[in-house]
Amino acid sequence: MKTEFLRVAYVLLCVTAFSSCISNKKIIYLQNLAGKTEIKEETLVTYDLPVYRIQRDDIIDVQVRSTNIEVNEIFNLASGMGAGGQMGMGGGFMGGGGGDIYYMTGYTVDKTGMIELPFVGKLSVEGLNTDEIKELVEKNLMQYFQDEIFVRVKLGGIRYAAFGEFKMGGKFVVLQNRLTIFEAIANAGDLTILAKRDELLVLRQYPEGTKLHRVNLKDRNIINSPFYFIQPNDQLYAEPIKAREIGGGETGVQTFQLFMTLLSAGLFIYAIFLND
Repeated sequence: MKTEFLRVAYVLLCVTAFSSCISNKKIIYLQNLAGKTEIKEETLVTYDLPVYRIQRDDIIDVQVRSTNIEVNEIFNLASGMGAGGQMGMGGGFMGGGGGDIYYMTGYTVDKTGMIELPFVGKLSVEGLNTDEIKELVEKNLMQYFQDEIFVRVKLGGIRYAAFGEFKMGGKFVVLQNRLTIFEAIANAGDLTILAKRDELLVLRQYPEGTKLHRVNLKDRNIINSPFYFIQPNDQLYAEPIKAREIGGGETGVQTFQLFMTLLSAGLFIYAIFLND
């Protein structure tokens, strides 16, 4: 009976240790993985970023400056800016609870791909980049005003969502022109230790619909992939690894504590059998 109990205890220890403890290789980002192109440190990686094309529900920041005071006042009022031309909030990272400055002051692309501007009226902007929209706005404004006009068009921040095994998941707005996937993850508090870092799911919006992509954050070659930079309206989903399903320890210490708990329970049951 004693020998059998020790055998069972040994099996429990092995199962707990090998199935529950999470190794460093499973959680370290940007590794040079076997069978993949090695990228050495200090290697310069250049980017040829694709031009982002405006989609429905995007928010565009359009600002107009002119020698015509009337034009300035009308567009400042429409964009929620004061007489000094300064917005009430600064740039940076914004969480879901922090509000969205451009939701109130920008121009949302409607379901028909249009925005509506003062004087100009509705313009079809879906599928255009910001430079093309700038030229389109200038061309239309020149029909109404002979004064010199300066137009600036920017995407109203990068919106994305992070959910699943994130420490602080939610919806975020980042007031930058570009954002890497690691910046997006850091903004959401990083992944938990239980997240699948080799299979992060990216739901990316395209004009024709949504596509799902799997991204390996442990692979250093991600910096050469089209998913290294976040696009507006991306959704990041981190699935849990098996350790969460098993309910084991995340570290060696936790695994040992789990084993001791199981062993104590086993000894208690063993003592009951001996007394019978």
